[in-house]
Amino acid sequence: MFLKIENIPEKMLVGKAVRMSLAKNKTVEVWQDFMRNRSSIEDVIGTDLYSIQISDEIHYFRNFSPLNTFTKWAAIEVGSIQNISNGFEMLTLDSGGYAVFLHKGSAGEFPKTMQYILREWLPQSQYQLDDRPHFELLGEKYKNNAPDSEEQVWIPIKKKE
Repeated sequence: MFLKIENIPEKMLVGKAVRMSLAKNKTVEVWQDFMRNRSSIEDVIGTDLYSIQISDEIHYFRNFSPLNTFTKWAAIEVGSIQNISNGFEMLTLDSGGYAVFLHKGSAGEFPKTMQYILREWLPQSQYQLDDRPHFELLGEKYKNNAPDSEEQVWIPIKKKE
């Protein structure tokens, strides 16, 4: 499941965002809205899509509740910000270290992957969560909710203090 530790440079993304909780999940809605006008985004880099979660504080996971709110993004990387239209917004993903994992399976199996990362891998590692966005990279092997789908899970980390 664990793939690597990687430091990424700053990235410019364009997409759609919605405020939600796991109890009031709006993931389908934000992705439908994003995909409807995705072809109007200019200067796109690659074909990978980003499913991003931004919580208000690092304690989101420590005091986890399905009612905790966060901002969910559906986005794609761009080389520059030019004419943003159709209600798209810009997001800058700051540079930094990430632990990268591979999730294989449907969305229904995703909580098991996160449980492994946060309850097993992270406490045993030399890292702790960093207060930056978490994201899934949806590449060519991603198949929406299929049992043979694959996506990369990027967890922001820093050395333990």
